[in-house]
Amino acid sequence: MVCERCIRVVREELQKFGLDVRTVELGEVEVVQTPRSNDINSIKKILEQNGFELIEDKNAKTIEAVKTAIIRLVHHNHDTEPMKLKYSEYIAQKIGKDYHSISALFSSVENVTIEQYIIKQKIERVKELLKYDDRSLSQIAEIMGYSSVQHLSNQFKSVTGFTPGSFKRLNPKHQHRIPLDKVR
Repeated sequence: MVCERCIRVVREELQKFGLDVRTVELGEVEVVQTPRSNDINSIKKILEQNGFELIEDKNAKTIEAVKTAIIRLVHHNHDTEPMKLKYSEYIAQKIGKDYHSISALFSSVENVTIEQYIIKQKIERVKELLKYDDRSLSQIAEIMGYSSVQHLSNQFKSVTGFTPGSFKRLNPKHQHRIPLDKVR
């Protein structure tokens, strides 16, 4: 779940099953009581119809928690504060496991490193800022934690095939962004 609308839909669907939903956050739901085992398949089906999935596998939960932590940091971080946290420390702290084991698991399941996933998420955020914000590229680079505008520009071009300036000048219908949960 990557947006408020997604969170609302999940909450409403679970409440339809009579579940007392305590919290719904990015990638995580807490309910007061455990659903009956015969309701689990129905819940899975309803969630899938809405574009979500119920994750029960321990490794899959860890991967989802890593993605959620990255999305939260990259996309929901306060825009006025530069990103100064070390990603490896942040992720290890959020997941409660050694970063190297998390990284190995993530790479083996997702076929992309955590670092590559972070870069792709950051580029999606930069696309959003270029498209909807009137900050300068140097302000965006600082907010996103890049060491320089050149570093941001090189990474942006490597991932998208466009320079940030040429992307910004594209016709809006050609400024393709990837939904956050589809970034790979």
